[in-house]
Amino acid sequence: MSNPQAHARARYLAEAALDRKAEDVVALDVSALTAFADTFLLATGTSDRHVRAVADAVVEASRAHGAPALGVEGYEEGRWVLIDLNDVVVHVFVAEAREYYDLDRLWADAPSIDLADTPSAAPAGGGGAR
Repeated sequence: MSNPQAHARARYLAEAALDRKAEDVVALDVSALTAFADTFLLATGTSDRHVRAVADAVVEASRAHGAPALGVEGYEEGRWVLIDLNDVVVHVFVAEAREYYDLDRLWADAPSIDLADTPSAAPAGGGGAR
């Protein structure tokens, strides 16, 4: 059920988010749990401006790889930006919104995708990719 192409996309999108200093970047394989996406990428920004910058980087990276975003929601508010890239859905939150909506717990049955080969991934325990 796992989609290697979606995992690869999640890795380069995570790289784009990390390049903009996103925190706690996590990729989840949700392919066995939902029909609307194969992968969720979750990231945290330190402010609404930072969330928008991270979202911009993700959209730019996806476009550069030939896959423009199908939709972007929440950009104006910058508290939770959702980017629909068809098989990958990216969620960029401010910390309070990420904690409140707790998608990490909600989708806890989804296996994590190893982002260790993402070049900018922080070492374990460093607040970066896991």
